[in-house]
Amino acid sequence: MGFISRVVTFFGLILLAHAGYSAHEHTTLYSNVAHSSTVSTTSPLGVLPLDITIEALLSVVVVSIGLVLGTEKLKPITHSAWAGQIEREGGGRNPYRNLEERAGFWDVRKSRKEFADWMRADGQNAVKKS
Repeated sequence: MGFISRVVTFFGLILLAHAGYSAHEHTTLYSNVAHSSTVSTTSPLGVLPLDITIEALLSVVVVSIGLVLGTEKLKPITHSAWAGQIEREGGGRNPYRNLEERAGFWDVRKSRKEFADWMRADGQNAVKKS
């Protein structure tokens, strides 16, 4: 994440925290006023003020912009393009490398090749003896 995107995200989180704190304070104030006998229960004081609502929505947009600015370059959608890109780069980022290497497993192809080489060598030795 770049410096600019971190600053934008941090600023948006500060705004979001402030909107949350303001909403909490407004709710606490309303609950204290509602318990008094002078205010009716149908009063519109229970609704959050427009400035707190706008601040909360604006802060979510600013945080989203900061996070989008800080994302990495998107990877290709098709598997063949992605696999080709990894092969061109040398295969260093291949997430399936451990599965392809099969570390700790018996390599059947290698064993078959060794057996075939051994049989050829043994067959040639048998021909030379006769």
